Amino acid sequence: MSLIAVLLIAVALGGGVAFGYYLRKITALATRRSIELDIKQMMVGAKEEAQHITEEAKNKAEELEREARATVRQKTEDFKKTEDRLIKKESLLDTRQTELDKETEIQKGKIEEIKKIKERADTLLADRVSTLEKIAGLSREDAKGELVREIERENEEDFMIRMQKLEQNAEERLGRRAREILATSIQRLASSTASEIMTTNVAIPNDEIKGKIIGKEGRNIRAFERAAGVELIVDETPGAIIISAFDPVRRQIARVALENLILDGRIQPAKIEEMVEKAKDDINKIIKEKGEQAVYECGIFNFDPRIIAILGRLYFRTSYGQNVLQHSIEMTHIAGMIAEELGADVAIAKQGALVHDIGKALDHEVQGTHIEIGMRILQKFGADPRVITAMKSHHDDYPHETIEAVIVQTADNISGGRPGARRDSVENYLKRLQELEALVNAFPAIEKSYALSAGREIRIFVTPEKVTDVQAKEMARDIAKKIEAELKYPGEIKVTMIRETRITEYAR
Repeated sequence: MSLIAVLLIAVALGGGVAFGYYLRKITALATRRSIELDIKQMMVGAKEEAQHITEEAKNKAEELEREARATVRQKTEDFKKTEDRLIKKESLLDTRQTELDKETEIQKGKIEEIKKIKERADTLLADRVSTLEKIAGLSREDAKGELVREIERENEEDFMIRMQKLEQNAEERLGRRAREILATSIQRLASSTASEIMTTNVAIPNDEIKGKIIGKEGRNIRAFERAAGVELIVDETPGAIIISAFDPVRRQIARVALENLILDGRIQPAKIEEMVEKAKDDINKIIKEKGEQAVYECGIFNFDPRIIAILGRLYFRTSYGQNVLQHSIEMTHIAGMIAEELGADVAIAKQGALVHDIGKALDHEVQGTHIEIGMRILQKFGADPRVITAMKSHHDDYPHETIEAVIVQTADNISGGRPGARRDSVENYLKRLQELEALVNAFPAIEKSYALSAGREIRIFVTPEKVTDVQAKEMARDIAKKIEAELKYPGEIKVTMIRETRITEYAR
C-alpha cells in the first residue's frame, strides 16, 4: 500500500514538473513574441522619424542653398559695379594726370619766360639807377638818407604833437586807473582811524600811597626803578604817578606792576621784584596774543613765531600818536586790495605791509634805522626774501625793485597820511595845508597851487608867459628850500612844478 502511494506521488511529481516546464516554455514564447513585436514597432517608428528628419534637413538645405546662391549673385553684381566704377575713376585719373602734365609743361615755360623778363627788368632798373646816380651825383643810400631826413624835417612838428597827445592820454588813463584803485581800496577798508595811545599815568586812590611807593629813604622807588628799568615821577600831581621810559614795553611792565602793588598794598623791595616779574610774564602774554591776533586778522600764517612775537611788541608803540600795530594791520588790508586790483602777488604785498615797521619794536635797543633793523630781523628768522624786498623801500631808502614794494609804500602813505589817522587835529591839518599853499603862492608868476596827499605834495601851476622851463626848475628848487627852512612837517614834501602852454583858436 505504501509502495503504491509512493509510486503515485512520484508519478504526480513527474507530471507536475513536466506540466510546469511546458507552461513556462509557452509563457517564454509568448513573452518573446511580445518583445519582438515591440521591437518591430519601434523600428518602424524610428524609420518614420528618420525619414521625417531627413526630409526636413533636405528642405532646409535646399532653402540655405537658395539663399547662398542669391547672396553670391548679389555680391557678384556689387563687385561688378565696383569694378566698373574703379575702371571709370582710373580712366578719369589718367585723363587728369595727362592734363596736369600739360599744365606743368605750360607753367614751366611761363616761369622761364618770367625769369627772363625779371632779368631784363633788373638790368633796366640797375641801368636806370646808375644813370640817376650819375645825374644826381648821389649814391642810392645817400639819396635814401636825404629823403628820410627831408620827411623827418617836414613831419617833425606833427610827430612831436602826436607823441605829446599820446603821452598825455596815457598819463590821464593811468592816473584815472590809479585813483580808482586807491579809492576802491580806501572805501573797502572798514578800519577805525582813532589813535590808540598807551598811557603812562597810573591812578592812585590817595596821596598816602605815594609815601609807600617812595619808601623809607627812597628804597622802594629805587628798587622799583632798578627792577623795571623806568623812572618814576612822584610829584605833587594829585591822584597820579607818572612813569617815564624810552622803551614802551618796559613802561607798560612798570605800569602793570605798579597797579598790582597798589592793589596788594604791600610795597617793599622783595614784593616789588615779584610784581615786576609777574608783570613781565603778563606783558609777554599780551605781546604774543597781539601778534597772533594781527597775523590771524590779516590771514598770514607762514611767519616764524619769533617774528610774530616781535610784531606783537608794536602794540605798545605809537608813531605820531598812531598805534604802529594797528597801522600795520590797516596797511596790510589796503596792500592786499591794491595787489588784487593790479594782479600782483597778494601774499607778498600783505606780508611786506604787516612787517614794514617791525624794526620799530627794537629801534631803541639796536643801532640802525627801523628799516635796517627790520631787515636784519626778517633775515635772521628766515622770512621770504621777496617780503624783505617789499618792505625795505617804504621810505625810499632803497629802490623799488618789485611792484609789491610800490604797493607797500602806497598803503603806508594812505594809512598814515589821511586826516585823523595820526594825532593831528583837523584844524591843525587844515592850517598846515593853508600855510604850505600860502608860502608857495608868495612866489611871483605862480598862477595857483594845491596841497595834496595830506600835505606830502604841493602841485604848482605857473604862468607860461612869465616863466621859462629853466626858470621853472630853479623856482621849484627855491620853493623846496624855503619849505625846508620855514615849515615843520613829518617825512618829506614833494614839489611838482607844472608849466603848460595852451593856444585857443575859434573857427567861425
